[in-house]
This record gives sequence, structure tokens and C-alpha cells, in this order.
Amino acid sequence: MRKIIPLRKRPIDIVILSFFFINLLFITYIVDFEQIAIPGPVDPVAKNFTYPLWPPQPLVDLVHWWAQNYDPLILQRPAWWLATIWLDALIFGPMYALGIYAFIRGREWIRLPMIIMCSILWTNVTIILSEEIWGTYATPALPLVLLANAPWFIFPIIIIARLWKEHPFTTED
Repeated sequence: MRKIIPLRKRPIDIVILSFFFINLLFITYIVDFEQIAIPGPVDPVAKNFTYPLWPPQPLVDLVHWWAQNYDPLILQRPAWWLATIWLDALIFGPMYALGIYAFIRGREWIRLPMIIMCSILWTNVTIILSEEIWGTYATPALPLVLLANAPWFIFPIIIIARLWKEHPFTTED
């Protein structure tokens, strides 16, 4: 019989949970969903778009401000970029929710699905950062954009390492 290690004794899991919560509650269904709700390319100055019901106007304006000043790729929305956004909305968002449940409750069935998801996430971020560095829509603020994207490059590695062993949440009773 295996016993679940209490969450308070798994500090790295608390950090991982913070990553999941931020992604689920802000990045996936606000920042990224804005790019689904408003077709591109977008010109925030000309306001060549209609504000959607979701996300709220101040958050749309925040995303556009960031994109206009630091990350023009977000405003251009090429097809490959939108594919990564749809993956976020349809796969990563639900996986963050499952991850929150599984990490809090110590459910080890999450190991393989999360390792697969993190592999895809790491690949997506590598492709996105390649565009940010060398692409048509390269950022004018590379150090800042690299720093802003670092969690999606680093956390998949941390999560895969954390879930690599067979029983990451339990111990022998």
C-alpha cells in the first residue's frame, strides 16, 4: 500500500502548481484566448477589431500594449502561431486543470500525460522563440521577451524531471 506524501512536504509541487494556476487562469484563457477571439493581424492604434465578450477590454488592451511594445508576433498571428494558441486552449488549458487536481491529490496517473504535454509545450516554445529571435516578426526587445517566455521553456523540464520517477507523490506505507 502506498501513502500520499502531503503537499506541504512537496515544495517543488507547490511551485509547479503556481505555474499551472497562472497558465490556467491568466495565460491560456485570457492572453491566448484574446488571439482566438480577435482575428489578426491586429493594429491596436487603428483599432481594426471589435472587442470580444471575453476577455474583458482592459485585458485585451494589456495584451495589445505588450505586443505593440515588445512582441509584434502576437499582433500578426500567422497560421502556425494560431496553431500553437489553439493547442494551448484545447490541450494545455485542460491539462493545467488536470495537473492542479492530480498534484494536489497526489494522483500518479498524471505522470505520462504531463510528460507528453510538457514535451509538446517545450517544442512549441522553442519554435516560438526561434521566430522571436530570427523570424519575420522578431522582437525588438529580445532579452525581455526571452525572460517573459523563460517559464515555458524551464517549467516543462522541471515537471518532466519531477515526474520521471515511478512514484513522485507517494511513498511505501
